[in-house]
Amino acid sequence: MERDFFLTTKRIGFSEWKREDIKLAELLWGDPDVTKFICTSGRFSTQDIVNRLDIEIKNRAEYHVQYWPIFELTSNELIGCCGLRPYKEGKYEIGFHLRPKFWRQGYAIEAAQAVINYAFSVLKIEGLFAGHNPNNTASSKVLHRLGFQYICDEFYEPTGLYHPSYELKNGALSK
Repeated sequence: MERDFFLTTKRIGFSEWKREDIKLAELLWGDPDVTKFICTSGRFSTQDIVNRLDIEIKNRAEYHVQYWPIFELTSNELIGCCGLRPYKEGKYEIGFHLRPKFWRQGYAIEAAQAVINYAFSVLKIEGLFAGHNPNNTASSKVLHRLGFQYICDEFYEPTGLYHPSYELKNGALSK
């Protein structure tokens, strides 16, 4: 299926989640390698996947952001998702979930850099929050490479763990 992209990079197209994307949502969040660091059980049920898709669609309608589905431009294949969601006090959190076949190929960095640029230049956001499961060393490395600064460990209810948490302020990379 041909997708419309509102944002592209050299290799990635950013689209928007729609109700009819349930099969793509299942492909992504139905993979326990993707969800092992996202929730306590490490697996999303079918209902969890439906709920997650609903949250993304709701975030788009209410806040004009999502963890947008991202596609490889050459194959139109789903890479995963990367984007923003409301955090607290008018702040946004950046996040990414990639399918395992796209790990360790620079897609997380490329997608996140595009989202950071979009957040700061289009949405005029002052700063971004990010966190990761303490067992997810790959996400830690990505956040550090992106310039995020550690601020604290914050309890994350879906995993029941304290996640290392970071921020990136608009203009921090240009100083």
